[in-house]
Amino acid sequence: MDFKNRKPINHNLPRRTLDGFSVPGGVGANHGTIGNMGSTRRPSIRPAAPDKKLDDLRRPEGFHAAVQPQIQNSILPAPSLPAINTGPRKRSRLKRRGRHLNDGMKPKKSFWRRTKRIAIGFSAAGMLVATYFIVKIYFVQKNIFRGGGSAPALAQNVEVSSLKGEGDGRVNVLLLGIGGPEHEAPDLSDTIIIVSIDPVNNQTALLSIPRDLWVEIPGYGSQKINAAFSYGKQNSKAKDVAGATKDGLALTEKTLEPVLGIPIHYHVVVDFSAFRQSVDAVGGIAVNVPEQLYDPTIAWENNYNPIIAEEGIQSFNGQRALLYAKSRQTSSDFARGERQRLLLISLKEKILSAGTYSNPLKISQLLDSLGDNVYTDFSTGDFQRLYEIAGKIPSDSIFSLDLVTPPHNFVTTGPVNGLSAVLPKAGLYQYDAIKNYVRNALKDGFISKENAEVVVLNGTTVSGLATKKADELKTYGYNVTTVGDAPTEDFQTTQLIDITNENKYTKNYLERRLGVTATSTVPAGVVPGTADFVIILGADANSSSQTN
Repeated sequence: MDFKNRKPINHNLPRRTLDGFSVPGGVGANHGTIGNMGSTRRPSIRPAAPDKKLDDLRRPEGFHAAVQPQIQNSILPAPSLPAINTGPRKRSRLKRRGRHLNDGMKPKKSFWRRTKRIAIGFSAAGMLVATYFIVKIYFVQKNIFRGGGSAPALAQNVEVSSLKGEGDGRVNVLLLGIGGPEHEAPDLSDTIIIVSIDPVNNQTALLSIPRDLWVEIPGYGSQKINAAFSYGKQNSKAKDVAGATKDGLALTEKTLEPVLGIPIHYHVVVDFSAFRQSVDAVGGIAVNVPEQLYDPTIAWENNYNPIIAEEGIQSFNGQRALLYAKSRQTSSDFARGERQRLLLISLKEKILSAGTYSNPLKISQLLDSLGDNVYTDFSTGDFQRLYEIAGKIPSDSIFSLDLVTPPHNFVTTGPVNGLSAVLPKAGLYQYDAIKNYVRNALKDGFISKENAEVVVLNGTTVSGLATKKADELKTYGYNVTTVGDAPTEDFQTTQLIDITNENKYTKNYLERRLGVTATSTVPAGVVPGTADFVIILGADANSSSQTN
């Protein structure tokens, strides 16, 4: 090395650090310190311009030391940085550090790395949310959808052999609304509704049963029907609440069977708390109120306002919907039943709306509103299938039925044992007219769809036998077109003739009801006309009717 030609050291030139970056100022520069080390090295960041505040500083692009300098007292002038030596050795070192030296030291992959980190973060959050809902739904459905009920009509392709009798072509659900733990009589049924779904023709009917209907409760004597569930549950020998609830429902169904004459496939019990919270969970419901509801007896629950609902379309939160459902002092039990049906239809529409099922928060709140406040004997698969069917049924295909609106006014009010009760017009415990109406109003979906023509002929000497049988068949929805006498009166057994062989569901029901196997042979002298089926009643039909 030529020491003679060596240039003197200029301490005012920028000094390079071990990282390969130049630092303005010489050894004697004292514009800042690094940490508590007392270093006189000038900071490696570009200070703010004198006309800017400290909080306007922005971190420059490029490499920075792990410990940043602290700016003291005054604002430094902006130094000019010399060009960086980008020789091969420096470049390779910087590349190993993940830096790119072109374009002003801008990181080559920093944007994509940040994007990737953000995407991974969102994906992780999404997985956590999804896991939360999966776990939540699992435990909720395990608590609610216990299974135990059965409806052949819920199947995608219904096997004829699975239909045991008329009515199995529908899905009949007994819905009970009870006060729950917050009420003095928590298990009295304030709401009794049969939700009857026809998946064959995509229709639904809501039939309200008066809570004060006087009935015989098996094992407990005569009482209002709203006590049946309470008796069954409170006197249950089950070891848990679910078992006791099941016993209460079983007793209620036994009590209703002679009144309605239709099969009940599933049961649901909902307390007031679940109903109120469900309405709030979906963001409230809109109800077209037919007339103003005034009830000062529950005004204290409505901010001391006796007007529970004005006439017209009203927006109800959970509390107002509950008051509208349970008010009865200034109207009637029958009017209350109609209000409850209106609420159910509105709630169904809101729950099935896209706005509810696309909102995770609403789903979570809806699940929370259920829990221990709801009991069903649906299985998860049953409920999923029912949800599919319900989505196909528009609101204008949901019909409201009751037992008081003319011409189907079959009950009245009157005193029984000192209590005001609802009684059949035909007399105490006389439910034939009610059963005929209900079975025909809730016609089996397959019978309704096939609408096969049926001819009933009397093949005996018993007068009026064909008329009696025809009337019975009509209550189940059969299309009986002709009633008359057979060519002879010596038929010992009843015959069922399938003329067209095109109505397999009607054929199955008639075979089971009459206890015979259909044939295609038409007896001599019988003229079927346009009929699909001909029934010729024999002597066995007379003995059977007398037994029944």
